[in-house]
Amino acid sequence: MKQNHINHYHRHMSISYPVSIHQRLYSLIVIPVLVLVLVFAVVKWLGPSLVHTNSSLTVGSIFLALLATFSRLIISYVLALVLAIPLAVLINKNAKAERILLPLFDIMQSVPVLAFFPVIILFFVHYHFYNGAAVFILLITMMWSIVFSVVGGLQVVPQEIKEAAKIFHVTGFSYVRQVLMPAVFPYIVTGSLLAWAGGWNIIIVAEVLHTYLPAGSQVQDLFGIGSLLVSSSASGDQQLFFLSMAVMVIFVAMLNFFIWQKLLKYAERFKFE
Repeated sequence: MKQNHINHYHRHMSISYPVSIHQRLYSLIVIPVLVLVLVFAVVKWLGPSLVHTNSSLTVGSIFLALLATFSRLIISYVLALVLAIPLAVLINKNAKAERILLPLFDIMQSVPVLAFFPVIILFFVHYHFYNGAAVFILLITMMWSIVFSVVGGLQVVPQEIKEAAKIFHVTGFSYVRQVLMPAVFPYIVTGSLLAWAGGWNIIIVAEVLHTYLPAGSQVQDLFGIGSLLVSSSASGDQQLFFLSMAVMVIFVAMLNFFIWQKLLKYAERFKFE
């Protein structure tokens, strides 16, 4: 009954967006997790035998490297999403948190992320968790775009909607599900798109660990499309470089066309009119 009242109120105020957003979030969380499981299965099955064979990589090996990179991006994105949304809600709801966290996050976003990378790598190398270094640097690259985008979305929720939720006693998780999530869904999509763009830019160097380690370190680069691009360029293997670049560009274009453009179009349904 409460949800019907909210729906009626939205129509009366000429504000149009669906409120059953909890049924749609699979496109941002569940599908990436399922893809991640598949990617890990493939990489674990075929990947290890290819790590030390860069000189004889085939097209299939390049695709496997792309999957390894994609798995790191998926992990980082899901973690960024899980951390960013609660932080954005906290900033929106708590004035003290807004005064402290918003300037702090703005400073952290402005500092070049690669400035921290050598220290981050040394920390994760100490625990022999090499993928963790790449995932962590991707996480802090992706997270700020989502945080600031969602904060902006929460600030434009009409006061009439908030008052209607109070009138019909829509509080707690129901308020988050029926009001907040539909309101910020377009901003989550926009922030996610920017986060992925930043992730693809950083992955090129995040997988090349030896560049940031002291001379004589035995740690090798992570197997992925970014390290293939760097190593093939450094060794003068133009065929491998251009083939790896072509595979990555095509893959990014397909993600943009089949996922992000669809989500952007779908998110239009959640905007206030």
